[in-house]
Amino acid sequence: MKKVAIIGAGIGGISTAIRLAHKGFEVSVFEANSYAGGKLSSFDLNGYRFDAGPSLFTLPNLVEELFELVGKNPKEYFEYIKLPDICHYFWEDATKLTAWAENERFAKEVEDVTGEPAQKILDFLKDSAFKYEVLDGLFLQDSLHKLSTWTSAKALKGYLNLPKLGIFGTMNDANEKLFKNPKIVQLFNRYATYNGSDPYQTPATLNIIPHLEYNIGAFFPKKGMVSITNSLVKLAEDLGVQFFYESKVEEILVEKDKVSGIRYSNISEKNISKAYDIVVSNMDVTPTYRKLMPNQKHPDRLLNQPKSSSGVIFYWGIKKQFAELGLHNIFFSDDYQQEFNTMFQEKTICKAPTVYINITSKLKPDDAPEGCENWFVLINAPANEGQNWDKIIADTRQNVIQKVSRILGENIGDLIECEEILDPRTIESKTSSAQGALYGNSSNNRYAAFLRHANFSSKIKNLYFVGGSVHPGGGIPLAISSAKIAAKYIQV
Repeated sequence: MKKVAIIGAGIGGISTAIRLAHKGFEVSVFEANSYAGGKLSSFDLNGYRFDAGPSLFTLPNLVEELFELVGKNPKEYFEYIKLPDICHYFWEDATKLTAWAENERFAKEVEDVTGEPAQKILDFLKDSAFKYEVLDGLFLQDSLHKLSTWTSAKALKGYLNLPKLGIFGTMNDANEKLFKNPKIVQLFNRYATYNGSDPYQTPATLNIIPHLEYNIGAFFPKKGMVSITNSLVKLAEDLGVQFFYESKVEEILVEKDKVSGIRYSNISEKNISKAYDIVVSNMDVTPTYRKLMPNQKHPDRLLNQPKSSSGVIFYWGIKKQFAELGLHNIFFSDDYQQEFNTMFQEKTICKAPTVYINITSKLKPDDAPEGCENWFVLINAPANEGQNWDKIIADTRQNVIQKVSRILGENIGDLIECEEILDPRTIESKTSSAQGALYGNSSNNRYAAFLRHANFSSKIKNLYFVGGSVHPGGGIPLAISSAKIAAKYIQV
């Protein structure tokens, strides 16, 4: 039986472990932290529970597929609900809008609140579905680095519809052409942040993203986002996968252009070398090369690409409940373009940024003490390039409290009874994400899809890559998809 070492127990690594164990490999997962999940983990603080990272759950079928693949009932491991309301939006001029899951209701809400014709919303969502249908099979389920992908029937369909896919214009340009109300342009522009991009630079192709929420649905795991991780770890263990925590891989061993194993250290031993037939890295591709294979040739053109955005996250225990807030909430900035310019050109956070607040206690009351709420407060931030983060964080904290207090009419600062902070530096140290970027390389140009590393090495035999820094991209669905693509090419 061939042995596989997977570096990192992020969602991509765990998904790969399940698929390879099902194929008959002996799989070992090495994780530097004491817990699985990477960004998709959780922690407790003074009676509050917080999901540490991703807060939106879409395409649950990708998770269920892993259970069904091995003949298991997903409901025995994992349960979730579909959200009736996707997001609550707030603007500085007191405009409020609820994005309902039912499209006609959402479109009517938009028309009633902003005057933007409901039919324009429905047309946009129909076009988003069309783009997704064309691109899903081509870009999201296959490798872009195999000739067979480009000569397939799916590729032909893509070629025939190329002018309709938005490759040649920006997301903002496309949205401004369709919508007259700037608030609705801003609402749909925000989906560029789902892969850490700038809507004023990234291709309109990314207008496929709203399809996931509006046409398929947004969901919530009954036991919190971390239950995605926990359920998949349990499944992997049931299949015989071994997880080694607090085990940091120091080097990928290569002999004659072929992997031969790994060298790792744990809390009791240092520099342990172990032979493996196949190595899969769920670690960000940049430190995989720079730190784990310093003597191998590096694909510098890819590794040196500009990084996606990162984030500053405040985890706040709030000693009050707010009826007007839901699970997902957005407090928009007044000058969205300047906000992105500040982030990607000036490499800092603007004075009045857009604020995202996720409150899982709305649907899982035991995540906060009675009468309280657990606020996950995310502000988009540039990747780490040595900025004075202590000052940026202090200024941003004050600005966020002032902004949210102003819109909600309540002094939020007085309601914070406990706090934890995550910033690009700690994201980098805890998850091995290059520069703390949440989604690997930036997608701020039309060639971004081709500037991600393949799911396999073309130079080193039996070396594979999964996770958000490689094809097809960042976020839970794409990380799971990366595992499916990689596993397809790993043969027993």
